Amino acid sequence: MLTFDDGPHPEGTPAVLEALGDTPAVFFLVGEQVERHPELAAEIAAAGHEIALHGYRHHNQMRVTPSALKDDLERATDAIARATGRTPALYRPPYGIFTPAGLALARRNGWLPLLWSRWGRDWRANTDGAEIALLATRDLQAGDVILLHDADWYSSSGSHRRTAEAVPRILEAIEARGLYPTGSGSGSTEGVLTHST
Repeated sequence: MLTFDDGPHPEGTPAVLEALGDTPAVFFLVGEQVERHPELAAEIAAAGHEIALHGYRHHNQMRVTPSALKDDLERATDAIARATGRTPALYRPPYGIFTPAGLALARRNGWLPLLWSRWGRDWRANTDGAEIALLATRDLQAGDVILLHDADWYSSSGSHRRTAEAVPRILEAIEARGLYPTGSGSGSTEGVLTHST
């Protein structure tokens, strides 16, 4: 499964959507960015991609109180639902860090927590599309979840360009291994990268 965090972004999201073509992906959206760019969130949904929750603000769960986290996630869910017409089923916290309160909120709200098994480290300044693709697909196998970012709001400036450059290479590497990225199937992680038929 290809997943993208931190968007939407006015440059990064359209570039990633174009690079994906008909390939399904999961977009973990940030509520404050959805409110700034609701049309892009709607475009992701209209293209058939899975809409997922990444929080309202990009805060580490260990640095907010349980009450503030609850408010943050409710606000994000509302913003995402208004812009896309969908309620997220998957949840990934910023930095991939869950606290006990964060996990309890996920359970109570029926969100399936989803982290990743491969990443391109595409948020770094000193990388390029080739390196991102290599890191994201090294030892790739069925069931893997690849973490990328379609925005640079919380990472090095311009990193979304390098990610968009890497996507076609990642798709080629997936295909070369006889795999195919699937959508999550409305919150299911079954067959996240499957063998092509």
